[in-house]
Amino acid sequence: MKVLWHWSLVVVLGVVGFDWSSGCPAAEVPAEGGAAPAKISFWTNVRPILQEHCQGCHQPAKPLGGLVLTSANDLLKRGESGEPGVVAGKPDESPLVQQVTAPDGQPPAMPKGSAPLAAADVATLRGWVEQGAVDDSPTREAVDVDQTHPPVYQLPPVIAALDYSPDSQLLAVTGYHEILLHKADGSELVARLVGLAERVQSLAFSPDGKLLAAAGGSPGRFGELQIWDVASRELKLSKLVTYDTMYGVSWSPDGTRVAVGCGDNTLRAFDVASGKQILFQGAHGDWVLDTVFSTDASHLVSVSRDRSVKLTEVATERFVDNITSITPGALKGGLLTVDRHPTKDEVVIGGADGTPKIYQLYRTKPRQIGDDFNLIRQFEPLPGRIFSAEFNADGSRFVVGASDRGTSGEARVYQTDDGQLVCRLEGERGPVYAVAFRPDGQQVASAGFEGLVRLNDAATGKLIKEFVAVPLTTAVAAGK
Repeated sequence: MKVLWHWSLVVVLGVVGFDWSSGCPAAEVPAEGGAAPAKISFWTNVRPILQEHCQGCHQPAKPLGGLVLTSANDLLKRGESGEPGVVAGKPDESPLVQQVTAPDGQPPAMPKGSAPLAAADVATLRGWVEQGAVDDSPTREAVDVDQTHPPVYQLPPVIAALDYSPDSQLLAVTGYHEILLHKADGSELVARLVGLAERVQSLAFSPDGKLLAAAGGSPGRFGELQIWDVASRELKLSKLVTYDTMYGVSWSPDGTRVAVGCGDNTLRAFDVASGKQILFQGAHGDWVLDTVFSTDASHLVSVSRDRSVKLTEVATERFVDNITSITPGALKGGLLTVDRHPTKDEVVIGGADGTPKIYQLYRTKPRQIGDDFNLIRQFEPLPGRIFSAEFNADGSRFVVGASDRGTSGEARVYQTDDGQLVCRLEGERGPVYAVAFRPDGQQVASAGFEGLVRLNDAATGKLIKEFVAVPLTTAVAAGK
């Protein structure tokens, strides 16, 4: 069956063509002087080019030049210059085509700060405009979601991630198409950061608290890294990479780089100032779900559904080692979360077997098949899968959250050095997908399937407060 699948793929690619740079079927671009192609599709051919190269700077959350390039209809609207992005049937009068075309051998104006589009991509855009800029997007109910039209909720959404600001003043919570900033005590929703990604899977404040990074995307369409200015509430960077969701965003200790895991099995890191990708590692065999830098940012740790914890050297992009045992069956199920001790090169991991474990990053003796030398300590298992883990500010404790077969959940706080259970968090009823230790160490936040954020005392587990993270519609709220 595997052989047949491979031959089928070869046949299909040979018939329709394939653009390996974008991962999408390529438009039929004629040789010079040849006949015009029968049809260039916006949805199949044009949209992927715009997603990869343009939408990071031209989307509702960041409409540079007043232009939004997330739909065919958006391309026909006028920007700050007074001109629409596209003039149907007239590619030479369309700014979209003009900006990506090299004038007299000079570099094209767009994409700004990036390599020019491939000649085939430019020809695809030109051909689509020349053919009338037809919108063949699948028919669906129009839902305008942007900063001036934030999502409307009838029910609380599943919460995938939480993070406290370093000064313990804010709590960031994931929503649909947005990040919600609450006061850390849950008393007030202070901002809604609406972006392009339908799902935000991971959040992390920068070490100085001035920026907030988010990883997510729209499943099967694109992955997006967002970086927001916390004070101004402005989207500083939107980086669209791969054709599936991103996960596990983390900051380097100096705040100059961020790392993400991807649904295409890769680990990537980016320079924050320029948005340039500085690291690519493809050693994982399944989705990479979480990342963390070493204390000196020389290495990256990544965990995956492939049951491995991998160590990568940042400067060389070189995969160094599996931190955990490589013995088959040593790790039972995929790994979902990793966090580093604030001052030591040690990490806590969790995943499908429900057992929190702490490992040292660097091996100090030759590997032997069957050993698990880097393991420092393992803790009492939780029921189900661990989805989230985080150390407190001094590394003396950590909190973990789990889901048991998607029907119930639990969150616990453990003592790092002796493995003792400190407390179980009160009030948990559904699966727990996100936990966070407040930097002052006094409280922990947890959330998950129910869409409720719970604040608990970090020493006793006592429930202090719970609240719905999103504003519900008036009718729903009145019926509560």
